Amino acid sequence: MTIPDITAPGLRVLFCGINPGLWSGATGQHFARPGNRFWPALHRSGFTERQLRPDEQRDLLGLGLGITNVVARATAKADELTADEFRQGGEALVERVARLRPQVLAVLGLGAYRTAFGRPRTAVGRQPDGLGDTDVWVLPNPSGLNAHYTLDALAAEFAALREAL
Repeated sequence: MTIPDITAPGLRVLFCGINPGLWSGATGQHFARPGNRFWPALHRSGFTERQLRPDEQRDLLGLGLGITNVVARATAKADELTADEFRQGGEALVERVARLRPQVLAVLGLGAYRTAFGRPRTAVGRQPDGLGDTDVWVLPNPSGLNAHYTLDALAAEFAALREAL
């Protein structure tokens, strides 16, 4: 079970989730599970004027924003994915970025980025190495299961990216 990307060439930011959860897979909408904090963080950080709902995901394109995933396969938890799936997803993501040429790729998940790109010491924030002309940022995973970040802290990291644009 996979869901379609929300992409277009030349986006300001291409947000990249780890992989769709089962709820997203069932609805065909990114970050669809009610406890996911992507949509509230996007709004609180100033990327959107109001909090969009998952069924309004295509409205992001008009704002120069898009969504994709490192791994397309839907799972109940990201820990069900293998390291090979992450590495293959990273390779596919590099190709996608080369084709779409967003200003910024924002990967939403530190562990996913570390595994997909073989960067075990990566920290949250702007990365020293981009992908061609695309800057790369790593942001915290917005899943409600990520207890390391409150919604306010998550929104602050999203806001740092927005302000850097």
